[in-house]
Amino acid sequence: MRLLVFGRRGQLAQEIARLAPSAIFLGRDVADLEEPATVTEAIRRHRPDGIVNAAAYTDVDRAESEPGRAMRINAAAPDAMARAAALMDIPLVQVSTDYVFDGSGSSPRSPAAYAVPVNAYGLSKAEGEEAVRAAGGTHAILRTGWVFSPQGRNFVRTVLRLAETHRALRIVSDQVGGPTPASALAAATLEIVRQLREAPEKSGTYHFTGAPDVSWADFARAILAEAGLSVPVEDIPTAAYPTPARRPLNSRLDCRTTAEVFGISRPDWRAGLATTLDQLLVKEF
Repeated sequence: MRLLVFGRRGQLAQEIARLAPSAIFLGRDVADLEEPATVTEAIRRHRPDGIVNAAAYTDVDRAESEPGRAMRINAAAPDAMARAAALMDIPLVQVSTDYVFDGSGSSPRSPAAYAVPVNAYGLSKAEGEEAVRAAGGTHAILRTGWVFSPQGRNFVRTVLRLAETHRALRIVSDQVGGPTPASALAAATLEIVRQLREAPEKSGTYHFTGAPDVSWADFARAILAEAGLSVPVEDIPTAAYPTPARRPLNSRLDCRTTAEVFGISRPDWRAGLATTLDQLLVKEF
């Protein structure tokens, strides 16, 4: 399969490159998501068998002061991708986020639940989802969250860095979600693209996160324990850690439809964490 991936340096793109090294990866120098015309031209030029949009504006707090830029990258660019893909009959996987929801309640959100974002980043991703659906082509909108890997900016690496200079860590305990190994997300994405090529009727919106659901504070404890670090974690409420962008408290996603339609189950993030820390240790030494 000739796969075209928008994004090159992000966690997901790097893991896809490991699993599918023959894929074509486009960075901003070739396809600038702030210029949708370059996206359309790239698809026409490469004429792939499948497309994955692994690129996005992901700085949640900065999006509050740059909503227009976030909207161009997370909504206008996927709109251009989806329209070109539909015209050329190419399946598209648009990676989205739990931040399209408001985080109310404590039950896992169904893929069919209405998007009610509470920040500029979430709104831009929700608009991107709608654009992909409206294009009418073969697609999967794959919502995920709390992605981690040995590369890039993520919670695992942040906790390890803070543990080097802090005697204790204060971590929010009232936000709950499913940490997702980028390696598992990459494998799921590739499988979904493959199945969409054979069965376009599987088009729709799906969820994929790691299991079990956990709070940020308990995730931090697991990271420190796996790394062999005896740094205590103090639970704090979200209100005690104000940020420019409001965060959803409930990031639980119902992933059963993904298992039923594609045969892809939620990965155990604890196994992914162990692998990630092993790889980070090799990097350090």
